[in-house]
Amino acid sequence: MHLEHDFLGEMEVPDNVYYGVQTLRAMENFKITGQKLDSDFVDSLAIVKKAAAKANILTGRLDKIIGEAIIAAADEIISGKLHDQFCVDPIQGGAGTSANMNMNEVLSNRALELIGDKKGNYERISPNNHANMAQSTNDAFPTAIKVCAIRKGRILVSSLQNLALALDEKAEEFQDVLKMGRTHLQDAVPITMGQEFAAYASSVRRGAERVEDVLRRLYKVNMGATAVGTGLNAEPEYIREVAKQLAEMTQEPFVTADNLVDATNNTDVFADVSGAMKVTALALIKIANDFRMMASGPRCGLNELDLPARQPGSSIMPGKVNPVIPEVLNQTCYQVIGNDLAVTLGVENGQFELNVMEPVMAFNIFNSMMYLTNAVDAFNTLCVQNVKANKEQCEAWLEGSVGIVTALLPHIGYENSSMLAKEAYKTGRPVRELILKKRLLTQEAMNIILSPEEMTQPGIAGKRLVNM
Repeated sequence: MHLEHDFLGEMEVPDNVYYGVQTLRAMENFKITGQKLDSDFVDSLAIVKKAAAKANILTGRLDKIIGEAIIAAADEIISGKLHDQFCVDPIQGGAGTSANMNMNEVLSNRALELIGDKKGNYERISPNNHANMAQSTNDAFPTAIKVCAIRKGRILVSSLQNLALALDEKAEEFQDVLKMGRTHLQDAVPITMGQEFAAYASSVRRGAERVEDVLRRLYKVNMGATAVGTGLNAEPEYIREVAKQLAEMTQEPFVTADNLVDATNNTDVFADVSGAMKVTALALIKIANDFRMMASGPRCGLNELDLPARQPGSSIMPGKVNPVIPEVLNQTCYQVIGNDLAVTLGVENGQFELNVMEPVMAFNIFNSMMYLTNAVDAFNTLCVQNVKANKEQCEAWLEGSVGIVTALLPHIGYENSSMLAKEAYKTGRPVRELILKKRLLTQEAMNIILSPEEMTQPGIAGKRLVNM
């Protein structure tokens, strides 16, 4: 053990760790989630610190030997080393100061080792004076959130795009599966299962575009804003250079925000990101619910889809198989929606020149991205790619439905169509049988009008027969 001090006093720090006194205080104060900082966020914060160190070297403010040691330490963290040294809870008071100082202390102590000095010799390399040079938690922390959200968001976008492709492939496979469409959970008019799956693909692809679009709003960063956005202790040359360095390191077009005060005290862009995921989650819930209902039964439900059997469905009922993958997608989406509320409340609670609630925003945004990515991947690989259409059952429901009378309106009129529907409901006899019995159409004309190609395309089914 060795003693370290801050302006609150001294604390004993274990010799075998790289963090210091301020990290220890945070570990004592914030025992909230039982989790540690997100690994991708640790990398992202290290990238921000590396960019700052490079910019400070280039402007001549930071000694090159010290700066390069800090950069080398940051590179080790970015490569995956020392992650066990980031021990603070992701939900913390102080607007992220604990996370920022955890990083500053690890960087300083590792940099000291790299130049042949001993850990804790902060007179040589200081967490505040060197690792945090020209910075504040209030610009480094939100910038790291943006770097991390873009990285995680791109993975989510890729997963959504892959799901859309899988749904497109199934749309092609199911293009000839004619079934009864439903509105209000009641029989409506015919549709192909391929059309349904193509609509699912379109919805998912729109979600990917929605998330991708909002990620672009994260490119404006407030590095150099320091405490309140005025840039105190950050030279103009540094402010220009740090954004340039960040862009080069990440290969993302980061730029300095037009108004650093605004970029420091407003976090509405995080609500945009979370909101995009919430809306995408709502669309995914709709798809998962449709899968569950179309697969219901199989003997006493719709039984239009055969989902891959993933595991036994009951501890008491032999042979039961449940739609567990759509179910887990649903539950994940519920969690994402709940996370969005936490982000919304965090964004709403900024005051004056800073929003101190950024830690809870980051925690929920990162979790939503991770959860949604994992659930979408599971739904794609464990369900969609191997789902099968029960064509015979779809045809049976269609044959027994009354909704097909809608296609007959231009040919036999509303009154006759209503009469057919009423009698079909009353007697349980198929509409086709009643049409022939009442001689409203010939067999040939009926087959043309009620064919899948005619009933599932824009226009009048059997239009060529209308004026015959």
